[in-house]
Amino acid sequence: MDVQDVDFEQLYQGTTPMGRKMPWDLGAPQPAVVALADAGEFTGDVLDIGCGLGDNSAFLASRGLQVTGLDGAPSAIEQARTRAPGVTFAVADATKLEGYEGSFDTVLDSALYHCLDEDQRRAYLAALTRATRPGATLHLFCFSDEVPAGFPAPYLISEANLRETVGREWTIERLERTLYTTSMTAEELRQSVRVVLGADAADLTGMDTDADGRVLVPVWQLKAVRQPS
Repeated sequence: MDVQDVDFEQLYQGTTPMGRKMPWDLGAPQPAVVALADAGEFTGDVLDIGCGLGDNSAFLASRGLQVTGLDGAPSAIEQARTRAPGVTFAVADATKLEGYEGSFDTVLDSALYHCLDEDQRRAYLAALTRATRPGATLHLFCFSDEVPAGFPAPYLISEANLRETVGREWTIERLERTLYTTSMTAEELRQSVRVVLGADAADLTGMDTDADGRVLVPVWQLKAVRQPS
């Protein structure tokens, strides 16, 4: 299986060899998102785009924010509604975001951008511009070009790509390298690569882990502000 061809609806249905354990499903908010919230970086109406099973959305809502979680996989949204019944979730195409024009003040993209090809990224950023209000803030996490060989990443993203694609209609205020928490130990990750992708996992050694043994993957962390219309 080519990781760029992964069907996320099938993943969320649990009908792939991966079962129901996905690398991004922590069953809790992403620690990097918690750090942003602690720093007061989320305000107004918040969009969690590519929300998956909704743990980041639920966490932000628990902080008193008005949150909308959107994802393209119906099964993800169904499960998110079960996990967090008090949060607004809906199925939506991130490259269009029809019906959400001028709706949001803050956007969280926690590992969606790197799932899109270049044409989709451009459409996605245009959709985010339409869906947000002038002065809105975008917080984006995506796999960087320092991800080790063999890691199951749809696309690895360069600094130049982010500056060119995001910077068209958003002013980038911060762009730095950091680490993103996955749900898998190093051995679980290697096993997943072998079983699900049928690929050699020999290069997946020496990756950083957290105190619970979960693999930490290199990502870009970006903060950008939407330019006036």
